Amino acid sequence: MRAPMGLHLAYVSRADDPAVRAAEVLGIASFDPPAAVGASNGIPMAQIHTPVLPRAAPVYEVWSAGSPAASGQRGRVHFRRTDEVLFGCIAIAEAEVDPAPGATALQAATAAAYAELCATLETEDYPHLLRVWNYLPDINRDSNGTERYRQFNAARQHALQAHGRALTGSVPAASALGAESASPLVVYFLAGRTAPHFIENPRQVSAYHYPPEYGTHSPVFSRAALLKQPGSTTLFISGTASIVGHRSLHVGDTVAQTRETVSNIKALLAEANRRAGQRAFELSSLAYKVYVRRPADLPVIERTLAQELGPAQLLYLQADICRQDLLVEIEATGIQSLAKAA
Repeated sequence: MRAPMGLHLAYVSRADDPAVRAAEVLGIASFDPPAAVGASNGIPMAQIHTPVLPRAAPVYEVWSAGSPAASGQRGRVHFRRTDEVLFGCIAIAEAEVDPAPGATALQAATAAAYAELCATLETEDYPHLLRVWNYLPDINRDSNGTERYRQFNAARQHALQAHGRALTGSVPAASALGAESASPLVVYFLAGRTAPHFIENPRQVSAYHYPPEYGTHSPVFSRAALLKQPGSTTLFISGTASIVGHRSLHVGDTVAQTRETVSNIKALLAEANRRAGQRAFELSSLAYKVYVRRPADLPVIERTLAQELGPAQLLYLQADICRQDLLVEIEATGIQSLAKAA
């Protein structure tokens, strides 16, 4: 039986799960220890070097649609698409690139990844970036006098600008997390032929308007994006943390940071439901990825989120976060079937 039209998301733990092999699968992200289960049948696989918590077997994040998908490749971007949406991924090791004078290897890898990403969307005619996930090794480490996350932001911004893409306002939901040392830069993304509604959080300064104290080039992402398709409405909530205005709050307090993060997600849900014109999304109906800087904090984060979110679907990963004073970051996805809503 074919799934309803629109995007679908599943977290599964077995490579032979039917969700991994279905004809409607768009793409897969696997989390450390990675495993290439998609290569044999043309399904793009983003292999992410961030350990699952508690230490466990691989977890597969499976994106699918309610119609058969076709595979393709442009340069180093592997993709799979339907008439409405495209999933793509690219991985570039810093050792593979030759930086221009004055640039770092991370900047060269980021520039190359985003140039190829943008070129793929232009060639395949999927103009609207919906959601982007970025994983870069040693995100908080300084090199060449600058934090690597700031290097990434500068290179991403320059690459997007070079392809005529917006740097404020109509920009995708996104996350940028640390990955294990010596792993490649990995970017995976969803794009579409229908423009989403981009959503900002009234409790926060838009990331693309951060003041210069956070770097010479601001991050390019919206706090959330809302995609309406014929069969469903999908809410993509970007990586969200304990930030109010533009400042980190509750430094050193894991519980308070977790609760503040949930408060930000609640604010985004309220904005999304207002834009959707109905109460389409609730905290307990979302699927969450929770990034934990210190594995020892996992039990207290789990207890706090059980109190705050109820019986929600959660995947915990160990990863460094874009600001060194942040201990937890949470992203979320909500998919509301129109048939269910009716």
